[in-house]
Amino acid sequence: MTESSRIVYRGGTGEITEKKSRFIADIRPVSTEEEALAFIEEIRKKYWDARHHCYAYILGERGQQSRCSDDGEPSQTAGRPMLDVLTGEGLTDVCAVVTRYFGGTLLGTGGLVRAYSGAVKEGLSQCVLMEKRPGRELAVTAGYGDVGKVQYLAAQAGIETLDTVYEADVRFSFLVSLEEEGGFVKKLTEGTAGRAKIQPGDQVFYGMGPDGLVVFR
Repeated sequence: MTESSRIVYRGGTGEITEKKSRFIADIRPVSTEEEALAFIEEIRKKYWDARHHCYAYILGERGQQSRCSDDGEPSQTAGRPMLDVLTGEGLTDVCAVVTRYFGGTLLGTGGLVRAYSGAVKEGLSQCVLMEKRPGRELAVTAGYGDVGKVQYLAAQAGIETLDTVYEADVRFSFLVSLEEEGGFVKKLTEGTAGRAKIQPGDQVFYGMGPDGLVVFR
């Protein structure tokens, strides 16, 4: 649990039309193969009267597991191009399903590749993507005389403050990236002459969503 990854934080749906054929791309974040397969089945039931439901998904912190299907389209014209778009975006833990309603005109292999790729790109444009980074929660307890210094050091380093509790002492909860953890702890220790008590907490993933910081516990 030490590597950053790019994910779909919020799924979406996009649609394109090629020579009267409709290509509807539904994209959703998934964390297991079971979730991906359930999503594919959900889309099949939703568009039960469509001719094709092609899909691609990527799973794992480093995208170790991937799978795609042409679902009756000519080989390598649907699932693989869809997977290539997801891979090209650096995404993982994602599933894309493109539903095709045939419009009566054959597109040829090149046309199909462009259509399925284009549908996934359009679907992704309707999603919220996020860089998911590894970090750690730090509990810092300081006396009131050191509060200003702790706050200054956190702000200077761009460290997120999750919570602040004012009692006999002041207890901060910070979220720091794994890369910055050692340096920040050193600055806090030196800046307060060792008076601040620093307790490492859980390792988590975090990212910046449209509404601010998101912590994945």
